[in-house]
Amino acid sequence: MKAKLGIAPIAWSNDDLPELGGDVSLETCLSEARMAGFTGIETGGKFPQDAAVLGPILKAHDISLCGGWYSGLLLDSEVAREKDRIAQQIATFKALGAPCIVYGETAGTIQGNRMAPLNTRRKLSEDQIKVYARKMTEFAEWCTEQGMPIAFHHHMAAPIETEEDLDLMMKHSGSTLPLLFDAGHMAFAGGDVLRVIDKHAKRISHVHAKDIRRSVVDGLDRSKESFLDAVLKGAFTVPGDGSLDFEAIAKRLASNGYEGWFVVEAEQDPKPNPPLKMAQIGHKELLRVMKAAGYEVAA
Repeated sequence: MKAKLGIAPIAWSNDDLPELGGDVSLETCLSEARMAGFTGIETGGKFPQDAAVLGPILKAHDISLCGGWYSGLLLDSEVAREKDRIAQQIATFKALGAPCIVYGETAGTIQGNRMAPLNTRRKLSEDQIKVYARKMTEFAEWCTEQGMPIAFHHHMAAPIETEEDLDLMMKHSGSTLPLLFDAGHMAFAGGDVLRVIDKHAKRISHVHAKDIRRSVVDGLDRSKESFLDAVLKGAFTVPGDGSLDFEAIAKRLASNGYEGWFVVEAEQDPKPNPPLKMAQIGHKELLRVMKAAGYEVAA
C-alpha cells in the first residue's frame, strides 16, 4: 500500500477570511510546507494560474501539485458552461501533473457567508439530488476524458453536507464520479467517518486529512453561528491536535484498498496556531498512522 503526504495552503492564508494570514507570502507557505516534510501541496488564491509560472516555483521548492479547489456551479448551471469555466484549470493541472481537481459545489453554498447561520444552508430533496448527481456524473466523465479527473468534495454549509446527503449523491451518480473523503467535514456534519469509508470506499480517489476540535464543534449554536464563525473559533485543526482517531481512519482506508494522497487541510487562525508548527504536528501524526496502517509513504 502506497501513500503520499500533501498539505493545503489554507493553514497559511485563508481565501474566505483574508484576515487569517492575508499577509503571508506564497514563498513562506511553500518553504514551510516542504520544511515540515510534505511532498505535495494543493493550490490556493495566491498561486499563479499559469503552469509556466507556477511550475518553476514548485520545482524550486521541491514540491509537487497534489490537487486544488474548483468552485463549481453545476447545481444551478449546465454542463456545457462548467466545461468552459474549468478548462483553464484543467490545462494548468495537466501540465503540472496534478492527480485531480477538487470539485466544491458553491451554487447556493453559505460556506463563505459569515452572516448565514449553519442551519440555513441549502438542502436538497432526493429528487433534486438525483438531477444534480446525473449532471455531476456527465461532467466528471468529461473531465476524465480531458485527462484531469475531479474529486467531489462533500462540505459543511454546502448542499451536499451530511452523511445522508452523500449517500444519496453516491446512489444517484455513476461510479465514474470520484469522491474526495474529508474526515473533518463529515465529522462536523455529524456523520460516522468509518461507516462512510466502508460505504463509499470504491469511489474515494482523494483524502483530506482534516481533524476537528470536538468541544468547539459541539459548542456551536448552529442557529446563529456560521461556518466561518466555526473556523474562527477553532473548529478545525490538523491530525494529532484534534479529536478524531486518524489511526482508525487510515486503517479503514487501507483495508478498503485506498492508495494515493492524504492531504492535511486545516483552516484556522495562524496566530495562535503557527502554520509551520501545525504542519509539523500533522506530518508527524500522519507518518505514525500510515505506518500503523501498513502504508509505504513516498519520500
